[in-house]
Parts: sequence; C-alpha cells; structure tokens
Amino acid sequence: MRLLGVGVGLCAAALVVGLSAAPAQADGELPDLKGGGGAGWALKDTGKDARFRGLAAVSRSTAWVAGSKGTVLRTLDGGRSWQDVSPPGAVAEGLELRDIEAFDARRAVALSIGEGEASRVLRTEDGGATWTETFRNPDPRAFYDCLTFFDSRHGLAMSDPVDGKFRILSTDDGGRSWRVLPTEGMPAALPGEAGFAASGQCLVSAGPRDAWLATGGGATARVLHSADRGLTWRAAEATVPAGDPARGVFALAFRDRTKGLAVGGDYRTGQASPQAAAVSSDGGRTWSGAATPPPAYRSGAAWYPYSRGTALAVGPTGTDVTLDGGRTWRTLEAGSFDTVDCAPDTGCWAAGEKGRVARLERR
Repeated sequence: MRLLGVGVGLCAAALVVGLSAAPAQADGELPDLKGGGGAGWALKDTGKDARFRGLAAVSRSTAWVAGSKGTVLRTLDGGRSWQDVSPPGAVAEGLELRDIEAFDARRAVALSIGEGEASRVLRTEDGGATWTETFRNPDPRAFYDCLTFFDSRHGLAMSDPVDGKFRILSTDDGGRSWRVLPTEGMPAALPGEAGFAASGQCLVSAGPRDAWLATGGGATARVLHSADRGLTWRAAEATVPAGDPARGVFALAFRDRTKGLAVGGDYRTGQASPQAAAVSSDGGRTWSGAATPPPAYRSGAAWYPYSRGTALAVGPTGTDVTLDGGRTWRTLEAGSFDTVDCAPDTGCWAAGEKGRVARLERR
C-alpha cells in the first residue's frame, strides 16, 4: 500500500514442537517472557540509519535486514558485526526494500516495493556478494507489498489489487523466476482495500501449501487464506478496525495451519488503535478480538518457537507479549520496531527505524 511507502513461512514447521524439544543455547538460557524482567531486546549497532522493515531470522547468530535506500545487512555473529551486502543497483536507485526471506546464511530473496517498475525481486546465492534481479513489475497499476516462502523452492509475492483483485506472483525455483497466477480463484477486493508494506508480514505461510494475506483500507479488515499455494483464496473478516486508508491488519503470524495472529490498527501517530489484535484457531476462517489487545498500533508479529501460546508483537511505541495464544497481551518494553521474526533455534530479532536492530536476550 502506497501510504506506508518471515520470514514467517520458512520456520513455521518448527514452531509447533513442544517446549521440551527446544535446542540448547550456546550463549545462555532461553529468554524468560513470563515477566519479572527476564527478557528484553538487546540493541545491536548496525552503523546505519536506514529504516529496516524487512527481516529474516535464520538463527540466533545469523539474520538479514532490508530497508530504505536499498540497504541490506547480514550478521553471522549474533549482531556483534554487520556486513553491508546491499545490491548496488538498489542503492543507486534508492529502492525501498520492505521484505526479505532467507533460506540460510548465503541464500536470500528481497522485495522492493512501489508502483510499476519500482516493485522488484532480487536474489543472492553467495551471502549478498552478488545479486540477481529475477522480477521487475511491468504493470504500472501493480504495487507489490510482501513475499513469503513455503520452502526453499516454492514462494509467493502479493500486489495490491489490479482490476479489482489482489495479484499473486509465484515461484517454484527458489525465486529465480516468477509468474503471475490467474485471478479466477481470488475474491473481489473491497473498495480502497490493499496490503500494508510495513513489516514484510502482510503475506505469510505455514507448512507446504497454506498462505494468508492481510488487508486494510477497506470498510472492513480481512484475511484471505489459500490452501493451494495461491491458486484459490477465501476471505474472512477480521476484528481489527478498518474503514480508513490508515487502518487494518498490518501483520499476520501462523504457528501452524490452524493457529494464527493478526495485529494492526491505525498507523498514524497519536491515533487510537483499539482492538489492534485478533486470533484464529481455524486457519483464518474466523477471527475473534483479543480480550486484552496491545495498547497501540502494531506492525509486526511472530510466534515464539517451542511454545504453544507465546508470541511477540512490535510497533513504533513498544513490544507486547502474549502467553495465551493471543487472547491477552501485555507490554514487554518500550522502544520502536517495525518488524519481528523468530528462528527455529529460538533466535528472535526485531528491526525498525534509524538502523535499529535487536535480538531477544535473557537479562
């Protein structure tokens, strides 16, 4: 969506295992999110001032961030140092890189947003030493917002509606090539409806075939679900307030193909965002509002690995945590972040404005 101008799918399978299966940590115990100041964000100096809305948590040691001015950074040592692996062409053109999905420390796919040719997909196989542009949007009416991968080969990207329907790109070779999917299976968009390119989480996936798409800007906020890798979709109303171009669902997170979270609200500074979170237990067919939602607009969400009910939500005014699957939220700490992502080894990262990147650590 033009107003705003995890990688969820890749680690979704790991999020359903029990807490007892959590791997040992090389640098300390698991962060305690149950209260008492047991965990919080530890800022990692990136040396940059870009706004990072794209984030891919590979592990506690490895993460990628993508953002404004065509910037892409990678760390291999838990954030102690960062490599600037920005695509030279993206830097030269000042592209807005709003999403990045990483398969490992060497392979990643990044999405730049914007109208027409500003929407592009870039891919690296050598840790960002070189990048290949694998898609450039030829349609001036399309505006791509987010991408997701089911596995290292199959992925999707979504555009705001064209001719009254959201447009979906598909790849089956790890992002090396893309094709626009037919729209016969896509419900009609509401007037003014679009996605929010706020955190790389308006399109997410879980398992080998299920994907969800978040919307706002229309009369109601909706979540669209596909069980066949983007060929057909079913829309459901979410309880997050909409009815304005600045309001709706900004981010989704699915622990598996049934249990999902939606967060959002009104992104304008100073505007109230009541009912800014919702939960689904049936794969997104129905949504119910959180009994105690986050206190303000939230743009990113992620399930905490190896826990059935713990998740994080972030936004410009703070981070919230739920321990009961999204029914109630409480503030973990203040501080501005746009996006959050957790890796299968419990490495959770957050990123946002002014080069801010942090890792969740035990205090």
